Amino acid sequence: MTADPGSAVNRRPLRSCGATAALSVALLLSSCTGSGVRGAAGSGGVDDPLFPSLGNGGYQVRHYGLGLDYDIKKRHLDATADLTAEARTDLRSFQLDLQGLRVTEVQVDGEKAEFSRKGHKLTVRPAEVLRKGAEFRTRVDYEGTPQEMKDPDQSTEGWVKTRDGAFVSGEPAGSMTWFPGNNHPADKATYDFTITVPKGYTAVANGELRSERTAKGHTTFRWHSGRPMASYLATATIGKFEVHTSRTPEGLPLYVAVDPAEAKASKGPLEKLPEIVKWETKLFGPYPFASSGAIVDDTPKRIDWLALESQTKPVYAGAPDTVTLVHEMAHQWFGDSVTPKTWADTWLSESFATYAEWLWEEREGGKTPQQQFDALYKDTTDTDRWAFPPGKPGQAKNVTGTPVYERGAMLLQELRNAVGDKTFFTILREWPAEYRYRNADAQDFIDFCQERTDEDLEPLFKKWLYEKGKPELTD
Repeated sequence: MTADPGSAVNRRPLRSCGATAALSVALLLSSCTGSGVRGAAGSGGVDDPLFPSLGNGGYQVRHYGLGLDYDIKKRHLDATADLTAEARTDLRSFQLDLQGLRVTEVQVDGEKAEFSRKGHKLTVRPAEVLRKGAEFRTRVDYEGTPQEMKDPDQSTEGWVKTRDGAFVSGEPAGSMTWFPGNNHPADKATYDFTITVPKGYTAVANGELRSERTAKGHTTFRWHSGRPMASYLATATIGKFEVHTSRTPEGLPLYVAVDPAEAKASKGPLEKLPEIVKWETKLFGPYPFASSGAIVDDTPKRIDWLALESQTKPVYAGAPDTVTLVHEMAHQWFGDSVTPKTWADTWLSESFATYAEWLWEEREGGKTPQQQFDALYKDTTDTDRWAFPPGKPGQAKNVTGTPVYERGAMLLQELRNAVGDKTFFTILREWPAEYRYRNADAQDFIDFCQERTDEDLEPLFKKWLYEKGKPELTD
């Protein structure tokens, strides 16, 4: 995500780059257990240290099939969500995350199921107990006007209405404003999207466009995302876009959708997308997905962040500059393919994406990463940089705070100094390969690095990742 470039000393990438998720603070910080079902009931929440009410226990989603019919003029959504999941224990009920919207019917394995709502939890009671290890399919029919969310840091996310559609972003909680699911990074799944909009509008989602068909004044877009994806990375952005399809010289398909109002300012940076993908592939290893691209929208002024690394197609709230593209594309490896286990480990995504910015600027003749480090360390104008340690954000509003980006990137520079360039750049390639399409946390990364050097890295990580205040430099 990338934040507003005017809000921090070195531009902080927007929504993961994304803004912090919006439920009310009280909702985010309280655990929810639905309707009081006990025993063989899936829990509401997975004990995330920052967002304990997000996600649900008792099952793992394998696939989402989302059917969305959006009336742009009326701002009304008629939708169906088909979830294929595996029960992790015997379940007589389970919960899904859904904010607002009206549920009209729920089926489990083809049989009608009872359901109830409390807060953003939808509790489902199948006709039969779901046995541990069993695959089951849940269909939720729902409708209404999707609403945006206000995050604990007061940024806006979710289904954000625009003059010609919707700008859809989900970090950390916004996906539940438009589809029911297990809304936590630890539950990754594949996706299919079928999105119907009025003729003349375009609906862009993750993955590859399988078909686009117009009939009776409406166009239906079918998108397939075949690699595991966290729910916060899903998008279904709708508008009147200029669409450009191409391939990189290496053959990777690119799909770029740009609002005409942002086309002129976006042109130069977007033309560098193939170059950026090639450069990052050399640094981080094979590109992890079957396609890439970008969605550049003309959004309401209330969105004060720049971009979010939606899988395969980062979404930009306005025309991006080249460094923002570098940041969001780096997230395809760090954040999208390798996803944090909890929101407390967001630094694992943002530090690498920020460090990619530093490497790009050096490539372009600017400061070296060490010079970036030195400038930030010496700077006394931004005390937010040392407000909390990146490995212990403490509060939900800090999930995309400055230390997560800048101090996280500074940690990587200190790691580079400790292990040497050869080992460091090996880590940049082997880490995303080792955890490809999986989840990881801080300890996974610390152990991974320690296995590749004889240097004792415990003091370094303790100081830069977990200790409060401005770390002291050692000779």
